[in-house]
Amino acid sequence: MENFSEVIHLFFTLENFLAIAVGVVIGVVVGSIPGLTATMAVALALPFTFSMQPIAAILLLVGIYKGGMYGGSITAILIRTPGSPASACTLLDGYPMAQQGHAKKALKAALYSSVIADFISNIALIFFAAYLAKIALNFGAPEFFWLICFSLTIIISLASGSMIKGLMAALLGILLSMVGLDDVFGSQRLTFGSYNLMDSISFIPLLIGLFAIPEIIEFYRKKAVPHIKAKASGAGLAFSELKRCMSSIVRGSLIGVIIGAIPGTGATAAAFISYSDARRRSPNKANFGKGEVEGVAAAEAGNNGVAGATMIPLLSLGIPGDVITAIILGAFMVHGLTPGPLMFQENLSLIYALFMGIMLSSVILLVVGNVAIKYFSLIADIPKPILFPIVLMFCVYGAYAVNNDTFDVGLMLAFGVLGYIFNRAAIPAAPFLIGFILGPMFEDNLRRSLLIGSNDLSIFVRGPITWFFIALTVGSIGLAFYRFWEARRKRPITSKTS
Repeated sequence: MENFSEVIHLFFTLENFLAIAVGVVIGVVVGSIPGLTATMAVALALPFTFSMQPIAAILLLVGIYKGGMYGGSITAILIRTPGSPASACTLLDGYPMAQQGHAKKALKAALYSSVIADFISNIALIFFAAYLAKIALNFGAPEFFWLICFSLTIIISLASGSMIKGLMAALLGILLSMVGLDDVFGSQRLTFGSYNLMDSISFIPLLIGLFAIPEIIEFYRKKAVPHIKAKASGAGLAFSELKRCMSSIVRGSLIGVIIGAIPGTGATAAAFISYSDARRRSPNKANFGKGEVEGVAAAEAGNNGVAGATMIPLLSLGIPGDVITAIILGAFMVHGLTPGPLMFQENLSLIYALFMGIMLSSVILLVVGNVAIKYFSLIADIPKPILFPIVLMFCVYGAYAVNNDTFDVGLMLAFGVLGYIFNRAAIPAAPFLIGFILGPMFEDNLRRSLLIGSNDLSIFVRGPITWFFIALTVGSIGLAFYRFWEARRKRPITSKTS
């Protein structure tokens, strides 16, 4: 309270308000373009902040971050092309809703859940920064290993059809995540002598190819397909539907907060874990993957819940929670500020001015998101013979822009064919994606744990955190197999009665 007047003086400037608003707009626009991620936008914006005041500079980058997290859901819902990796989970139900003529409802659900999750994440940042950072500090390699093991068990839940097919897809994803140079010994793995594969498989070409290209292939395979309007201007999200999704939104937000507070995890994992949790608990679990609004809300709550929480270890410990906060850390240092415990003593007024700006960003996201829905939703009304060539152009550009390499374009097309095969064979793509994302983290923490413990396996059960995640992992696997055998047991009964 002693510094309240100073905080007000620092925050209430036109430059700060413009920085937040412009940042959110840039984030939403860039996030909605396949291949252009919020990370790329924040990195490109960093040089423009050097001449700005510290608070305005950091709020601009934070605004881009938060806008980009939501923006990725727009094209994921409308054209099955995630604008960001974290939005890959949103399309599982968002795109089927758009096909059914409920694009506006899906976009509204994504927006409201994003804003609510962002607000909850901001509250956690303000009130629980020190406490959550202390918990995150207790995570070592064994704790991360079991956290990732638990995350991998959601693969079983995401395999909506055959569990065997889901596990096969996940194992293929983990296998492909190992392509490149070994981190410890530097030896080549699964590169087949190709120089381009030595730096591993780029994630953006994989993501675009896996989800966007199969739709284009399917369209041209069928040739003459009548244009069906997606009715993007139709009914929005009713309050009763938002109320029904609220428990999943809150749980997903908290999942995002916990995962975001742990450095090195990420929004993509949070989205899938939140989605899986909502699916397990929902009375409409059978509709997930077919156009369930609760699935869209849970996925967006998970990935947006991370946004504010990643600032917790950054501000409290000086440890960036992900790549974007690492860039924001650079902005702090450029302006002569060093995040960490001493910053709360030496620059408390600046910290709380940032908190006020971060809270305001949630309100601006709501306004900008509604405007974006109004205009971006027109994409769904474009006839497919016109839309798909444009989508293909963006896919090629997005894949090429990652490394300015035509090899990535070929990689995208290869994964497009793989995604098409997945669709034809009814193999779920989500387990493949989760396996690819978590595979390197799984291997890295397994090997680090063994090195720390000198190959003594007791390091994997060294404390209460490891036991907690072991229990969750075993419980998750047990529940999945129980449901699998229950479904098999009931199948003959159903067939006899029919």
